[in-house]
Amino acid sequence: MTNEPPTHPELVQRARDLVPLIQKFAGWSEENRRVHDEVIDAMSDAGIFRMRTPARYGGYECDTRTLAEVATELARGDGSAAWVASVHWIPTWIASLFPAEVQAEVFADPDVRICGTLSPTAMAAAAPGGVVVNGKWGFITGAIHSQWQEIIAVQVGPDREPAPIVALVPMSDLQIVDDWQTSGLRGTGSVSTIAQDVFVPQQRIIPLGAAIQGLTGAGGTDGAIYRAPLLPVASASSAGTTLGLAKAAYAAFLERLEGRRITYTDYTSQQEAPLTHLQVAEAATKIDQAEFHVHRLTSTVDTKAARAHLWTLEERVRARADMGAAVRLAREAVDILADASGGSSIFTDVPIQRIRRDIQALSLHALMHPDTNAELYGRILCGQPPNTQYL
Repeated sequence: MTNEPPTHPELVQRARDLVPLIQKFAGWSEENRRVHDEVIDAMSDAGIFRMRTPARYGGYECDTRTLAEVATELARGDGSAAWVASVHWIPTWIASLFPAEVQAEVFADPDVRICGTLSPTAMAAAAPGGVVVNGKWGFITGAIHSQWQEIIAVQVGPDREPAPIVALVPMSDLQIVDDWQTSGLRGTGSVSTIAQDVFVPQQRIIPLGAAIQGLTGAGGTDGAIYRAPLLPVASASSAGTTLGLAKAAYAAFLERLEGRRITYTDYTSQQEAPLTHLQVAEAATKIDQAEFHVHRLTSTVDTKAARAHLWTLEERVRARADMGAAVRLAREAVDILADASGGSSIFTDVPIQRIRRDIQALSLHALMHPDTNAELYGRILCGQPPNTQYL
C-alpha cells in the first residue's frame, strides 16, 4: 500500500481482487471454524481493516457506501470472510469515539483488528481509577484474530443506578472459549469471550447511551463518518455482506446451469425450461430490490453525516428497516436459487449450500432479523413509541 489513501473504486477493486483467494480457502475456513490466516493477512494488506480507522492514525475513514460495496465483493468469495470484515468495522468506529490517548494506544497499528458486541452480558464494579469487569459475551466474530475487544457491561454501585457502559479491552485480558459449533457462518470464528476480574481504566470507558448517539469530534476525531448514531452506522456497515451472498448464489447457480437437466422430467436442459426462467428472473429482481435498500441505507447515513444533520426517530428506525428488508430479499433470492439447484447441490463442494446456510444464519442475527426490524418500523409509522434503545 502507498501512503496515499485509496479511492473508493480502488478499495472496491482490491476487494474484488481478493475473491479468488477467499474462495480458495472458503471450505477450509468452514471446516476449521475460522477465517484462514492467509485470507486475514491478504485483507489486512489490502487495507480492509483500516477502512474505519481515523485518518490521523493511517486509516481511510471510508463512507458506508464504500463499506457496503467492499463487503459485497468479499462475500462473493465467502460470507464468513466478509462478515468478519464487516463486524470489525463497527467496533473500530466505536473505538474512534474514545479519548485521544485511548485512540493513540488502540490505533498504534492502523490495521488493528477490534472485535466487539452490543450485548450487555457482563457486570462492572467500580474500582479505583476504573472498573472491574466479570462476564461472558457470545457471538464475538473475529475474536481469534483480534487484538482488542469492545465490550458492553452493566456498571453497578451503591451510589448509582445500574447503567450499561462500553469499554475497550486487550484480547490478552480475556479468555476465549472455542464454542463456535454452528450450521452457518462457521468460518467467522464467532466464539465466546470471558472477563474474569478484568480491570479497565476509566479513560477506556464511555456510556453506552453516548455511543449509541455518537460523539461528534470525540478525542479529536471529527471526520464526517463520526457524525452519525451507532445503529444506522452498524446497519450500513453490515448490509453489504447480505447482498454479496445473494450475488454469490446467483453466480454459482448460473455457473452450474449449462448442461444440467431436470431429472425425472422431459427437460434435457434446465437452461431451456420456463420454470428456470421464472426462478432466475424472480431471484434477480429480489437481488435488485435488496441492492436498492442497501444503497438507500448507505446514502442516508453518508449524506446526513456529511451535512451534520440531526437524525429523526423515523430515520433511525428506517435504517434498521432497510437493513432488514435487504436481508429478507437477499435470503429469498438465495432460497429460490438453492431450491432450483437440484439434489447434487447438497454436496459440500457446491458453494450454494454453504451460501444458503450462511445467509440463513445472518438473517437470524438479532439486529438484522427482518421481522424484528419491520415490526419496529411499523410501530413508529403507527405513532407508537419504540420498544428498544438500539436506534
